[in-house]
Amino acid sequence: MDSTNDPSHAALSDAEELGHEARAGNDDHAVLKLWLRMLASTTQIEAEIRKRLRERFDITLARFDYMAQLYRYKDGLKMRVLSRYLMVTGGNVTGLTDELEREGVVSRTASPDDRRAWIVSLTPKGRRSFEAMASEHEQWILEMFSGLDMKTVKQLHSQLGQLRVHVMRNEAGGEEPA
Repeated sequence: MDSTNDPSHAALSDAEELGHEARAGNDDHAVLKLWLRMLASTTQIEAEIRKRLRERFDITLARFDYMAQLYRYKDGLKMRVLSRYLMVTGGNVTGLTDELEREGVVSRTASPDDRRAWIVSLTPKGRRSFEAMASEHEQWILEMFSGLDMKTVKQLHSQLGQLRVHVMRNEAGGEEPA
């Protein structure tokens, strides 16, 4: 994967938008270049989503993600489960819960089967608010990925799934990569 033969690398370089990819040299392994391109793509898309959420809805991506998880579970989630789904600490979830509860977007109730646990759910106001944001968010994602045909999207999704499973198995088994 020689960057001198990659038209996208040249276009990104000309636009001064290489980002993480600027770390790679022509002699680096193809997988290193792929990793840096994936990282740069994710960073670029995430920055744009953060900007749009802030400008359009005055909300952070963390709050949007929090609400997205709760939206999927009408009966709510235990806070530790929500923390695991969001891949953040319990303290982060508690802080967001406190803020969103004050705003009337979420409610917190004691768990009927575990008196040490709280169940958090979106209020009707929170559900309406999230639905409006999610609709626009979906359009933004469709717009950003519109340069890829559906076959490519499905292939990338499948291949990245294979990569995640491989990484997960290596982490779980402590195996050395081949």
